[in-house]
Amino acid sequence: MRYSEQFFEGQSAGSRESAQVVAPIILELAPAERIVDVGCGVGTWLSVFASNGVQDGRGYDGDYVERDQFQASWDWFRPIDLVEPPTPDETYDLAVSLEVGEHLPTAASSRYVEFLTSLAPVVVFSAAIPLQGGTNHVNEQWPSFWASRFADHGYVPVDAIRPRIWHDDRVRFWYRQNMLFYVQESALSRFPRLAAEHEKTDPRMLEVVHPELLQHRNSQPLQPPLRLATHALRLGASRVKRVLRV
Repeated sequence: MRYSEQFFEGQSAGSRESAQVVAPIILELAPAERIVDVGCGVGTWLSVFASNGVQDGRGYDGDYVERDQFQASWDWFRPIDLVEPPTPDETYDLAVSLEVGEHLPTAASSRYVEFLTSLAPVVVFSAAIPLQGGTNHVNEQWPSFWASRFADHGYVPVDAIRPRIWHDDRVRFWYRQNMLFYVQESALSRFPRLAAEHEKTDPRMLEVVHPELLQHRNSQPLQPPLRLATHALRLGASRVKRVLRV
């Protein structure tokens, strides 16, 4: 799937405002000198990480990303096929993948997670949940779907970001709802802040829906089949009332 200049322009401002809030939190919890952003788009998050002191970065995305749009150092960008990513030739302190997994075929999910875990011992991951909606969302999944795939590689969820940003309107709701750390369990002792947050993380409570998503979905016009179903239910209720004379 290719993404246009208009697609990136439509989401860049919101991504930057969100990143300016969230990137310092990520670096406080998981200090990193080398960061890779998989599905980096025009490099918005990479540029904010750079402004927060990260000296070495890498951004992976498709060859549709234009140099004059890229907001971080162009030297950091590498075009790859996200559906069939290559074996990495470098490792990093931290890998980031934000609202990318929903754009990939479901069959590519396991390979994608394998690629992320081969890049770094700590991954910040966010992907759209069912009914979230968006451009070319073909693989909306609950966090438990992704958590099971990270578990296949020895990574555990750490719910340390969402409580810190849940009520922050500067951050787009999908990040507030979906963003989790996944940390290599054998490496947790190297990250004391994440280890402490892992102790507080209940893996049964990863599935949450932000109120802003509910408000957004509720404000959208009903699709024709739903309008018909709603009308049928109302019609059925009125007939029951007539029979019961209530």
